[in-house]
Amino acid sequence: MKVLISDNLHKAGVDILSQHPNIEVDFRPGLSPEELKEAIKDADGLAIRSATKVTAEIINAAPRLKVIGRAGTGLDNVDIPAASKRGIVVMNTPGGNTITTAEHAISLMMALARNVPQAAQSMREGRWEKKKYQGTEIFNKTLGIVGLGRIGRVVAERALGLKMRVVGYDPFITKEMASSLGVDLVSLDELLARSDFITLHVPKTKETTKLLDKKAFHKMKPGVRVINCARGGIVDEAALYDAIKEGKVAGAALDVFETEPPPENFPLRELPNVICTPHLGASTEEAQANVSVAICEQILEYLLYGTIMNAVNAPSVSREALVQLKPYLTLAEALGSFQAQTTEGAISSVSVAYIGEVSKLDTKPLTHSILKGMLFPVVGDEVNYVNAPTVAAQRGITVSEEKIAVAEDFATLIRLTVRAGMEENSVSGTIFGKYEPRLVQINKFRLEAIPEGHMLFIYNTDRPGVIGAIGTTIGSHNINIARMTVGQEKERGQNIILLTTDTPVTPECLQAVRDLPHVAMAIQLEL
Repeated sequence: MKVLISDNLHKAGVDILSQHPNIEVDFRPGLSPEELKEAIKDADGLAIRSATKVTAEIINAAPRLKVIGRAGTGLDNVDIPAASKRGIVVMNTPGGNTITTAEHAISLMMALARNVPQAAQSMREGRWEKKKYQGTEIFNKTLGIVGLGRIGRVVAERALGLKMRVVGYDPFITKEMASSLGVDLVSLDELLARSDFITLHVPKTKETTKLLDKKAFHKMKPGVRVINCARGGIVDEAALYDAIKEGKVAGAALDVFETEPPPENFPLRELPNVICTPHLGASTEEAQANVSVAICEQILEYLLYGTIMNAVNAPSVSREALVQLKPYLTLAEALGSFQAQTTEGAISSVSVAYIGEVSKLDTKPLTHSILKGMLFPVVGDEVNYVNAPTVAAQRGITVSEEKIAVAEDFATLIRLTVRAGMEENSVSGTIFGKYEPRLVQINKFRLEAIPEGHMLFIYNTDRPGVIGAIGTTIGSHNINIARMTVGQEKERGQNIILLTTDTPVTPECLQAVRDLPHVAMAIQLEL
């Protein structure tokens, strides 16, 4: 079997593949898209880092391809739906670069505080500008950490060791969990107002894109310093430039950019109080060796024995079990994703009931799938089918499950109940026929909805004309409604509506729906 390595993987991992007698290694980093299409034609496996763009076109050019392995965490360079459609397993190595990325963020913070790169360059140019590059202590300063996942937690630990005050914003963990880390959990606005340094450690999602925009910079204290080692685009670069020029922001350190590499005329690079590094967060000898070895071992295990590890689009089960579980896995992940996107606040407990036919199956992969669906909107590619229970536990989420052999209204049913603060929400789903997942109950509302695509979830008063007004409003924004399902609770005079649109609902359209009379709530979903 042949494995194509199209990026610069560390030799320690490459050797694992090349030394196996049944594996042929084609090590060809730096291929153009056309060259990659040719090289991948007879490949059974593909090993990459972040440079190779694995598009649907590339995938369709690889009839033998069985597995794509990313040495690292981020998978925004892989068309996962296209791979899944072909049955190609996509793997990554979450956690392999946690320490090194956290250390880079701390290094950039220190460099910002003491003007290290600027002073070093001044010395190279033969100058002695001691007064010009006077810095500031970090002792007793407040560090605001946006995102308390794996990397954010390591940053918090290091900062506390440096005797900093640490505040954090993460809507998906509880105050108790944050307190156990030594972090004061606050709102984003409070973090912006209190912090002397702000460091970002969140995935790039619809919600976090341009999280630090013009309005956010306006809320910060004068003289704040900003560090981004997460993803380009979380900081609005134009707004950051303006905030620095106006003197609101004293300095910034960026390891990631909206466009990588940045264009030649990149304005931020010209500012003397901005430090730029070329996406070095994971670039240490130790981290690159770790992720290279990990992904090459994972590819080898899958090609030789069918063992799936750290896959983002397939659970760790045998192929035979996968055939039986596949429709339930799709349903389970959709149930988890629905709860994550509709529940306000940090989820503290998850309870799953497997009722009827599904209770006779091995439900462990289904629970993993629920947790992956629930956590993906929060942590992105850091979560997969294997580590989902661990990530949930790290966030203080308790998980319980029960099996009930006697069926209720449906021959097979999965009921997912989550608690966040004092709020408890339940959603249930079943399988129609052999393969078709359906949502059939949300709290007390009964309905029948296909859990996929661009969706809008609406609570409204059950009155004549309300549904028509919603449809008219969405249509006025040139958005077509593909499906609509209504659940009714007559006693309380309320409806819920789940509708699917051909294209995502725009922010303007969503606000217009929310502004309609008798609409209590409208939430945009992606399932």
